[in-house]
Amino acid sequence: MFVIYVFEMKNVRAYQKRERYQHQIDRYIGKEIIKVLVGQRRVGKSYLLFQIIDSIKERFSDANIIYINLELNEFEFITNSEQLYDFIKSKSKLGELNFVLIDEVQTIKEFEKTIRSLLAEGEYDVYCTGSNANILSGELGTYLGGRYIEIPVHALCYTEFLQFHTLEHSTDNLLKFIKYGGLPYLIHLDLTDDVVFDYLKNISQSILFRDIVSRFEVRNVDFLVRLIKYLATETGNIISARNIERFLKSQKIAISISAILNYLNYLTNALLVSSVKRSDIQGKKIFEVGEKYYFNDLGIRNSLAGFSPFDLGQIIENVVFLHLKTIGYTVLIGTQNEKEVDFVAERANEKIYIQVALRISEKQTSEREFGNLLAIKDNYPKYVITLDDYAGNSFEGVVHVPLHRFLLDFA
Repeated sequence: MFVIYVFEMKNVRAYQKRERYQHQIDRYIGKEIIKVLVGQRRVGKSYLLFQIIDSIKERFSDANIIYINLELNEFEFITNSEQLYDFIKSKSKLGELNFVLIDEVQTIKEFEKTIRSLLAEGEYDVYCTGSNANILSGELGTYLGGRYIEIPVHALCYTEFLQFHTLEHSTDNLLKFIKYGGLPYLIHLDLTDDVVFDYLKNISQSILFRDIVSRFEVRNVDFLVRLIKYLATETGNIISARNIERFLKSQKIAISISAILNYLNYLTNALLVSSVKRSDIQGKKIFEVGEKYYFNDLGIRNSLAGFSPFDLGQIIENVVFLHLKTIGYTVLIGTQNEKEVDFVAERANEKIYIQVALRISEKQTSEREFGNLLAIKDNYPKYVITLDDYAGNSFEGVVHVPLHRFLLDFA
């Protein structure tokens, strides 16, 4: 057996399986189709590669596995496509299927040339991870056409959070999840504010400087830091470059609208935040101006803006958005006759409408959240999700769901 760079590596820790991704990936193992795992740094992509390696070894006892982690010093000599190609070829076995796993492939200049060549040559089963939302937007995606599968990787959902931390659901544990988020490494830390938020601040700084400042040659770092904090405090609010410009002017800071748009794109490209556009429910028109930004990890958001009970409404809206994305929905903000529906979510041939509120005990809040959904005249499921512990406030087909039940039962 000829196996290269697998679990015998000194720096590889034991890992917990993430079954959600196991099911998605297993169907493609052994197929000559590029598997690309895309997600924010530190959401567990590297450990999913280890999980894939184990699955490969179970199916192919003599598998030739070539594992390249571009964050390790031993691979720092690989900086361009030619060096990547030469290394892979030097470790390949002719006439056999070679399994190639490349971690953080976007750090290699013109990596797509090597991937394209391996695919054309055959005898290669290739897996890549990347921390760049547009990793497949260029030549790689254009040339490969239907020869690749992109698998979004998210931070831990609530059920995974409970599993990883060996916890049962409770109100306290739900609040821990809402407060600290779902980065897998938290299982090695004490779940206290000072420890967790210090770690998460370092992660956000690493993403800002490695994936944005360095990659895009950003000069105005101070504005970048201010912008990400602004998005943290404005989570779930409609944001436009014009509004940001006005806010900055009030702070005696002059930044052009085009520069603001560029910086927003940098943040979404690095997968720190996701932008969600607004859509007219009746006409399905997508509005080009004004969108909402949600963090791809709640803990990072809270480490930047602080965790306050006064922000819980915004925070649980972000929690619901993340869960919808994790379970495979495409999400938009709905608008109809000047009324807003928090989320219009579609997956395959199904659609659901969701309103999010902190509580619905007050009559005015209940009427607003249920009323916005009742105004939609179609038969797709409609839900109001709140932090209340109880259900049962459903009305005229609109179902009230407590947040914990949504996170545990909607998959």
